Amino acid sequence: MTLFVEAFAWIVANLGPAGEGELWTRLGEHVLYTLVSVVIAAAIAIPAGYLIGHTGRGREIAVAISGAARALPSFGLILFFVLLLGTLGVGLGVRVAAGSYIAFVILAIPSILAGAYAGLEAIDRSTISAARAIGMTEWQILWKVEVPLGLPLLLGGLRSATLQVVATATLAAYVNLGGLGFDIIQGLPLRRYDQMLGAALLVVALAFALDALFGLAAQITERIIPDGRSAPRSQPRRARPLRPRASSVGTPTND
Repeated sequence: MTLFVEAFAWIVANLGPAGEGELWTRLGEHVLYTLVSVVIAAAIAIPAGYLIGHTGRGREIAVAISGAARALPSFGLILFFVLLLGTLGVGLGVRVAAGSYIAFVILAIPSILAGAYAGLEAIDRSTISAARAIGMTEWQILWKVEVPLGLPLLLGGLRSATLQVVATATLAAYVNLGGLGFDIIQGLPLRRYDQMLGAALLVVALAFALDALFGLAAQITERIIPDGRSAPRSQPRRARPLRPRASSVGTPTND
């Protein structure tokens, strides 16, 4: 418990008015790495996922690629691209940044790709058929029907990818890229466990904050966009027995 108190004291001392501002800089670097990597991954994975979900082709390949990419070791992937760019004659600073970004993008693509094509596949086919029946083109069906209805699952993919990059970006400090992982790695040889735990807590807090933002966006999306996903059919209503209608002609009377 004492270690947690010391870790919080380290965070307050470095983020407060008395701090030198370096921790804010590393926090900003961590957010920047995450934002840039997720944006690049989304620019690659979302069009590919929409193409797969709309046409229904290539799903097996996408699932295989996504599964293989998720099994890649994060730290090994960063070192591989940094060393690979070094063999190509790229400068140290450029290859460290580029290699790390490439690794982050590769790790973020599977979740976004799965969210993109799963969002379109989950839409009720009768909705698509109705859009075609009123004369919509395939492009109009994609952007006016499928993309809005598939947005909740896409947000889920972006959410998973963002949290993946936030966690992986701490390893970038091993190749001198910076971020919150710098304090964790620096504190290890110095035995500054309060610094290591404080930086780790900031990473966790950042992940929770981003997760909360995506959760809020998902709730807003669910309220605005109607649910167009397939649902089990409800039981048909029983027909009510027809009541005999009263005759407009009076009943005959016996004289």
